[in-house]
Amino acid sequence: MTPEPHPSSRTPADSEPAPVLEAVDVTVHYPVHHGPRGETVHALENASLRLRPGRTVALVGESGSGKSTFARTLALAQEPTSGSILLHGEPASARGRRARRAYARRVQMVLQDPFGSLNPLHRVRYLLERPLRLHGSVTGREDVEQRLRALLERVRLTPPERFLDAFPHELSGGQRQRVAIARALAVQPEVLLGDELVSMLDVSIRLEILNLLAALRDEEHLAMLYITHDIAGARYFTDEIAVMYAGEIVEYGTAEDVTQTPAHPYTRLLLDSTPDPDRMEFLAGRTNDVEDTAPDAADDDYGEPPDLVRPPSGCRFHPRCPFARPECSTDRPPRVQVADGHWAHCWLLVQPAAEETRAPSATTPEMTL
Repeated sequence: MTPEPHPSSRTPADSEPAPVLEAVDVTVHYPVHHGPRGETVHALENASLRLRPGRTVALVGESGSGKSTFARTLALAQEPTSGSILLHGEPASARGRRARRAYARRVQMVLQDPFGSLNPLHRVRYLLERPLRLHGSVTGREDVEQRLRALLERVRLTPPERFLDAFPHELSGGQRQRVAIARALAVQPEVLLGDELVSMLDVSIRLEILNLLAALRDEEHLAMLYITHDIAGARYFTDEIAVMYAGEIVEYGTAEDVTQTPAHPYTRLLLDSTPDPDRMEFLAGRTNDVEDTAPDAADDDYGEPPDLVRPPSGCRFHPRCPFARPECSTDRPPRVQVADGHWAHCWLLVQPAAEETRAPSATTPEMTL
């Protein structure tokens, strides 16, 4: 059964809440420790993103596109090579134990593998109690017990007594992920970073976890980053979508705009490779007006993602792009506003040629995939 789209909480730009966490032109380069001396992995390039209270942004892309690197940088698990991470508009730092703990109280991260992220030698009670004591937010044994029960109830693990003394291996995958979420909530953070939270779970319980996260976001007024490779699924849970390719954010907009009227060729190929009945119905209603001339991702092989040690010049997507022009291989495309709050980096949006009837363009909104 197809879930109902989450109601949009979009507001006019002038009434947007101030961002809790913000990345400004963040670049991350890793030195290569084997091979020729001096080589560098260009993992992230000039990435900017804002996370606002009560809102969820999806970061979407293929494996190896830099999504997890971006999340780790936002969590200050690693320092950016350049650029800034701002918390409530102020430069954030996690240098030193005190600063690291202070930042962790505001920004928490939940990892992809719920079994690997939970120590199998400890019971759930210990796993949840440790952050409470580390951050000094409990006053005694009775207070600890009340907080532990409240945490499990918040993630819908009831009755709490059934789970407190369980080991991780005694829980299902969905239950382990709920424990991991409860551990992140123990310090009452303002930001929750979720790295492929449901990708390792059974399909039958993925929607349950997403509904839980949506409820927690609304109840706690959390700012959330949801990392996923499933762009169609992101539409039902998030407010905005940022599409990342080879370490660069190539498109950004509301979930509805990005999935229904994608502006970047890579976004289109992602959507073509992901079944979405609602989108297919939307496109079917437009095929009466214009012939579908865009390539079908299912019928073509567009190659592999680029080597980030030697990334392509110009647009990093141009070696795989079915619409590539000469300038795409030489010059980096500028950011082009497609609609209010919706932009993309693509030369096709800057100079749409008359003969390029297949090119996605802001001036040809009637064109179908």
